[in-house]
Formats: sequence, C-alpha cells, structure tokens
Amino acid sequence: MPDLTDLTLTQSIHALRKGDISSQELTQACLERIHRLEPALHAFLTLVPEKALAQAQAADRRLKQWRTAPDTPLPPLLGLPIAVKDVLCVEDIRCTCGSRILENFVPPYSATTVERLLEAGVVILGKTNTDEYAMGSSTENSAYGVTHNPWNLEHVPGGSSGGSAVAVAASLVPAALGTDTGGSVRQPASYCGITGLKPTYGRVSRYGLVAYGSSLDTVGAFGRTAEDVATVFSIMAGYDPRDATTMDLPLPKIDLGQSASLKGLRIGVPAEYFIAGIQPEVETAVRLAISVLESLGAALHPVTLPHTEYALPVYYLIAPAEASANLARYDGVRFGPRLSGKSMWDIYFNTRGELFGAEVKRRIMLGTYALSAGYYDAYYGQAQKVRTLIKRDFEAAFQQVDVIAAPVAPSTAFRIGEHTGDPLSMYLEDVFTLPANLAGVPGLAFPVGFDSQGLPIGMQLMGPHFQEELLFRAAHAYQQVTDWHKRKPGL
Repeated sequence: MPDLTDLTLTQSIHALRKGDISSQELTQACLERIHRLEPALHAFLTLVPEKALAQAQAADRRLKQWRTAPDTPLPPLLGLPIAVKDVLCVEDIRCTCGSRILENFVPPYSATTVERLLEAGVVILGKTNTDEYAMGSSTENSAYGVTHNPWNLEHVPGGSSGGSAVAVAASLVPAALGTDTGGSVRQPASYCGITGLKPTYGRVSRYGLVAYGSSLDTVGAFGRTAEDVATVFSIMAGYDPRDATTMDLPLPKIDLGQSASLKGLRIGVPAEYFIAGIQPEVETAVRLAISVLESLGAALHPVTLPHTEYALPVYYLIAPAEASANLARYDGVRFGPRLSGKSMWDIYFNTRGELFGAEVKRRIMLGTYALSAGYYDAYYGQAQKVRTLIKRDFEAAFQQVDVIAAPVAPSTAFRIGEHTGDPLSMYLEDVFTLPANLAGVPGLAFPVGFDSQGLPIGMQLMGPHFQEELLFRAAHAYQQVTDWHKRKPGL
C-alpha cells in the first residue's frame, strides 16, 4: 500500500468512505510523519495526538455504521486529519499566536471556521507555527522558532501562515487552515508549492480569529490541489451572526468536474504586476502558465490597476493602525503571563515590553503614530482614501475581465535571515498580494513551476467579490493539464 500521507484530501475522503483505509490509520500515519520530520521543519507549535486519535476512532465507528446504512447522512470530511494555524481558537487547545504574551492561553471556545470543520468530521492534529500575531512574511517572527521550507531547509516557507503551508507541502496533513491579512496564505503557498485561498472579505467568519487588522483579516485554507481547497472552503464559508462583517449570501455549489476547458473565461493581465526587479524565472513561469490557460480556451486581455504602487504604503499604515488598537488588550491582566511592577503602568510596560517581539512592537508603534492627534488625517485618513482608489481599480478591471492573473511574489523563497535586518525588504515580498486584501477581493495561489534552485514558483488568480468559484475552476483546469502540484519535496 502507498504511503497514506501521499493521498490528497479528495483521495483521502474517497478511501475513507470505501473502507480502503481507516481514519485511525490515516491519522497515525500523519502523526508518525510529523514525529519523523518535525525536528527539521518546525511546522507545529502544539500537537494533540491523544485527542486526534480519539476523534479518529469516533469517525471510524460512524463510517462503519454508514456502510451498513448508506442512506443516512454522512459529514463530508469525516475522519480527515487537518492542522490549524495558531491564531485560530480551538476549544481546549493552546493558542499562542506565536507570541510569549499568550504562551499558556487555552481558549474556552472554537472559531466558527473550526466549528464548521469539526461538524464536517475533521480530526485536528494540532496548531501550526506563525509569525507573531500573523505579522510577518517568513515565519521568522515566531517567538517559538523559525519554520523551514521543505524544498530547502535553509530557506523560509513564507508567512505568516508558514507552519500550515509546510504541513501540507511536506505531506504532514492533507489540508490546513491559515489566515491572509496581506498575503499570508498566498505567499507561503507559492513558496511551498501548494494551493492556497484568500477568500473575499466577508465570505468566511472571523469569529474566533485573534485579530491583527480587522478590516483586512481573512481565514483561508491550504491543500495540494484547487479541488481540495474548494472542498474546505465550501464548508467553512457562509454567514455567521457572530461576525457582523460576514455577508448573508447563498454559497454556490462548487462542482469542478474533470473538464479542462476554460472557453469564454476572460483573464486580465496587469502590467503593474510585472515590474522591474522581479526574478526573471518567476515572470517566465507565470507568463507560461497564463499561456496554458489561454490554450484551454481563455481569452487574455491587458488590464491596468494604476494605484497598485501605493498598496504597500497604504497597507503599512492601515494594518499597523488596526493592530495598535487590537493589541491594546494584551496588558498582562486578562491574558497570558503578567510581569511584576510597582504600579499598574509598570505592569503594562514590563509585560508588553518584554513579551511582545520586535516586529509586533514595530507595527504597534507605527500604527499608534498614524492614529495619533495631528497625524490621523495626514496618514491613516489619506491611506483609507487611497484604499478606495485601489478597490475601484479592481472594480473597473472586472468590468472587462472575469479574473486577473499575476505573480504571487517577486521572487522565490529567500534564505532564512536574509531580510531580518531590513524590514522594508521584507515588506516588499508582499507587494503583489497586498492589493487584494485592501480591495477585499478573493485570491487563489497555486504552483506553476520551479526556479534553478529547485524552489517553487506560484501564480495567483484574483476575482470579483464572492466569485471564488471562478478561481477554483480556472486553477482546477490548469491542474488537469500540468503536474506542478503533484511534485513533492525530497524529505
């Protein structure tokens, strides 16, 4: 029998239902692979093997009952092991957000996305490593150590959802949850050679997600194929009365089938995303992938997104401003450890000063400055106006095309430590992913090649609000005629 961890999410579900494998066998295979590879990868912060095996046993009992009475409803992901980024609450499992300030926080409830997946029958193996409070592009900012790219252990996996991306890329789990505030699903998906979705803002509930930038945060998913990610998305998406920003809209039934035809699909190619300084191998691979989509029947159209160049400064005013407000609650009183002091203010200063990492403190200070009296209108207020222009750019483009194709990042995964002394060079890694977050549109990243070092190259498709199905359909068609998504690191 082939290694069970080689199965995709879709293959695992079929095998579980047919009885070819049990959930306990699949879960145990994942746990054994994690045990073997985790010292080198450091994808996980918390593992719960006993809980996972208990969930798997319960799933097997239910699967056995279903086979004797197949007319009874069966949860769609019953028995499937997954991992969850450590910024999403899972009841009774530690949630650190990659920070010392939440080192021993155990939430008493689960995020809506987690709840829905548990109702669908998943088995949760553990929580994955992340840049502290999801602030980073490399998973080097975690207080608990760096996660390593499975294609080359000396390189970063991307961030901030690097742990979840590595868990899927290294076949530790078939699927994992991540979050995307400025590219934190799509960029690690690109760096690790897998598929990752940032949904439309308001399509997936943020309830139970520890907030970074509340008007930008989205909960996304990783898988090896577009079909896998579509399956997870279709379960976790939808209106949630506990999150006022979710939209009460019907969810389309996503049926990708086996067709590779994209006849009638209009794909926009923005000049602003093919800029000077982009790694030539990245541009070549992405343009070749776009030509494959054209060969499948899609029509290519040049489009312009003229305010793209402002996305970086706009994001790094709005996101830190929101982070400054959201992280004010971590004061050593309600959550996590408390460092001593002579007065209340000493407790605040000591706790936050010692337990927040350098990048989190940098962004809090940037955001506090942008919101302060005398600077609000000049910085935060102006940034919100330009954000509106970026959103209008996308709306105008989607009057002409159905989806937009672009690189995910200007280069492949960089070496660990390469950008740590230069925050601006680190921020520039997100230059192609930030606009979608500012505009609130969905984006799907998937592998389209490798560079000369053997590191994966990703492309992203962006679509109109609430049109994730278009992205899945195009990426699925591409994956029907290519094999980049089938390649695995030689661990």
